[in-house]
Amino acid sequence: MYRGASVGVVLPAYNEEGFVGDVIREMPAYIDRIYAIDDRSTDGTLDEILEAARDDADDLERRDSDGEPVEQLVTDGGASALSSRATVRDAIGRVVPIEHRENRGAGGAIKTGYLAALADGVDATVTVDADGQMDLSQLPRLLDPIVEGEADYAKGNRLLSREYRAAMPRFRFIGNAILTFLTKIASGYWKTMDPQNGYTAISHDALAAIDVENLYEYYGYCNDLLVKLNVREMRVADVAMPAVYGEEDSSITYSQYIPNVSSMLLHDFLWRLKTKYLVLDFHPLAFFYLAGAGLAATGVLAAGVTLFATLSTVGPTVQGSTILLLLVAGVAFLLFAMVFDMGESEHLERQVQ
Repeated sequence: MYRGASVGVVLPAYNEEGFVGDVIREMPAYIDRIYAIDDRSTDGTLDEILEAARDDADDLERRDSDGEPVEQLVTDGGASALSSRATVRDAIGRVVPIEHRENRGAGGAIKTGYLAALADGVDATVTVDADGQMDLSQLPRLLDPIVEGEADYAKGNRLLSREYRAAMPRFRFIGNAILTFLTKIASGYWKTMDPQNGYTAISHDALAAIDVENLYEYYGYCNDLLVKLNVREMRVADVAMPAVYGEEDSSITYSQYIPNVSSMLLHDFLWRLKTKYLVLDFHPLAFFYLAGAGLAATGVLAAGVTLFATLSTVGPTVQGSTILLLLVAGVAFLLFAMVFDMGESEHLERQVQ
């Protein structure tokens, strides 16, 4: 228990042999449950999870025999909620080993862990990567906003501090900055940065409010989650957090990652506008967005048609002043929409240095 709240950790692992065992063994004593999900690994990840779980259980038993207070969360590991997608083994101490029947990706593994934690009624659920990149001593900084009732979701942010930004490889920094901007537009959390950071904590109420079953099953799951949280008016805390870059290999294929996540963000953006500002409530910013995008697109199309007609000396042309008017009007409508959008979500965001 952490400050009176039960805490579960979702630990997704795909081919993390040599890393995942150390992460489990180093998990703080106040963690009640560790949902270790083997995402159909092809190496010895599962065996390492089981070995580390036994070591952790032995340590738990030793602490109990030494008279240290040891509280255990009695659950079934969410087995009833996961029977169709995974095999849930009996808990070994506080570790619940879960085996996916097929590889489901990072988002799919997180979803499995979330469903298990939700079924077990855990107060706060943390996500930790199995590659050892996350400093577990920083966990209280994520849990405090949840436990104190100041946020429904807390996430690490490697971009708030110049020192932390300097530690990030340049290629990752550029890609992160682009995705940060796109996610701001899609999610409505305009002050939140580093959306790719998988070091997070979420309250039980927030987890129950979103549609976990339809969470994106790829590396963009954290971006998708922010969109769902915004629609449900959940408060987000952006916590300054360092990252540790070691010898682990990334399994991200960027030729697939970039178009997949971009497409998902566009879909999420349109879904958020429809659901939050037209279905659940009404706000004219949805029309500002649509009008702005339509006018700007028409201006670009008219410019393209005119350029083609000029080069080929055939076909109709559009006056430059008309094209400029369309583009300026489109950009103005989009900026108005963004300003309205920022104002609507401003009370839902806070930054923790």
